[in-house]
Amino acid sequence: MTLETLYKGKKLQDYYIGKVTQVYRSNCIAKVDNPPLMLDRSKYNVSSLPNTINYYVVVDSTAGVFLGEVFENKASTKKAVLENAVDGDYDHDICIDTIAVMTPEAKKFELAGFKTLGITDKVYLATDEIYELFLRSLEFSRDDEESLPSFGYFLNRKQAGVSLRPSTLFNRHLMCIGATNSGKSTTALAILDKLISTKRKALIIDPTGEYRDAFSSDEITKLTLGVDTTISPSKIRMEQWEKLFETESSSQGAVLSEAITSLRFMKKIGDDSYYFKVGANIDEVQENLASVSKDDTDFNIELLPEQIQAESVCEPDRDNNYNFRYRYDSLKANSNASFVQKIQYQMTNTRFLTFFSNDPSMYNLLDAIDDFVHLPEVSLYIDTSSLGAAEGIGGMVIDLVSNFVMAQDNICPFVFFIDEVHRYAKSRYSDKEFHGGLTLIAREGRRKGVFLYLTSQNPKDVSPVLFGQIGTLLIHRLMLNDEIQAVASHLDDYAIKHVRKLNQGEVILTSVNLLHNTFIHVNKSERTQYNDTPLL
Repeated sequence: MTLETLYKGKKLQDYYIGKVTQVYRSNCIAKVDNPPLMLDRSKYNVSSLPNTINYYVVVDSTAGVFLGEVFENKASTKKAVLENAVDGDYDHDICIDTIAVMTPEAKKFELAGFKTLGITDKVYLATDEIYELFLRSLEFSRDDEESLPSFGYFLNRKQAGVSLRPSTLFNRHLMCIGATNSGKSTTALAILDKLISTKRKALIIDPTGEYRDAFSSDEITKLTLGVDTTISPSKIRMEQWEKLFETESSSQGAVLSEAITSLRFMKKIGDDSYYFKVGANIDEVQENLASVSKDDTDFNIELLPEQIQAESVCEPDRDNNYNFRYRYDSLKANSNASFVQKIQYQMTNTRFLTFFSNDPSMYNLLDAIDDFVHLPEVSLYIDTSSLGAAEGIGGMVIDLVSNFVMAQDNICPFVFFIDEVHRYAKSRYSDKEFHGGLTLIAREGRRKGVFLYLTSQNPKDVSPVLFGQIGTLLIHRLMLNDEIQAVASHLDDYAIKHVRKLNQGEVILTSVNLLHNTFIHVNKSERTQYNDTPLL
């Protein structure tokens, strides 16, 4: 496409600004040769005032038509700002950041790569039509994919709605970041609204319940853990139990494993009590525990505190009578006491024991997820708020769901949304990460059609391995230097300087699937959301 085609039906001279006088690798400087263009503000709309910055220009070059953004506008002498300035008196330069190029045979803009501008190339003010062409060129995804309905507008261009293809947002996973009250939950719901309303699949994990009334039962299947949904203890692996109870050390993990094995044995023989070991024959106990097979997975979780306390035994010194029986070990008992208290505290939540049960009258979590991943145009909402705000149980549920999903075949592609993912970042009591399942999805999920959509207040609370797999970011206002530094590699200098200046609802969209970073104002969804801040 040529310059004349871009300005078809318009007088090209009316948009002429000047000529390039200096060229650098990523930008250039142009001398303004058309003073009236800078002085006549009434001729142009608010999104393209040529005497300001952040407006777009077109540069006609031998390599093609370049699109640039003005980031500096300077008049070197006082004469430059006088209304009676004439040629020879006008000393005015603009600095242009090169964004994209369109070759003569192309129909849209693309990355400039190694193509550069040249001295004396002519610069023109970009029209709204050229800006719209640039917006249509933003996405690298396939043109045959239908875009989502608009969920916002580009800042300073309110007439230009943000309508992006799902693969642009999600095929390299999406994360929404922002400080409290910066609008990230509003952004999350605005995008979820467009997904659900267009019959795309989504699995929503809600730790606070703020989205519980956002979608109707006709649009999405709703489950509340511990209220209408359970999971059998037999379905949970040992490392997930460790996440649940937030073991502080390898010794606590070993005690937990031994206690669960003992309870599995008692369930196997049909005994509803815990395994009392003080005074028991050591060889007999070890033989009993060794008889527990991989199929003997069920146990009574209510007895877990008593069983851990019963593990406070040790082998006695061998005597002449070969009396090999366990004896009580007060040192182990004292060591296990705090762990027992932690588990008992978890179980004080009345929904906890209801959730970890085999109640046939309630939904089974894994069965519901199995149905969800294999049915098209079906979405699933899981409310975990009834289980409490403990990081351990949230991290365990997400890890369980993530590993279960990745073990399935023939999955219908869906978006896996997790709100406030920083809640599950790591244990409060140890350095253990809770991101095993999420990291697996981040690395391998795209091949199966599972795409992450995460929200977090602080990017540093997320595992660096997981964060490194995120290709698209929606960045709301951030205030702390270390938070800004964590996302600096995704932004240019201009965007970094504006992260602290974003108003509520304003966001920087940066993606490996976009030609250029964009500033967006997200439209608040009309769906119900319980995230209002109470007034004092």
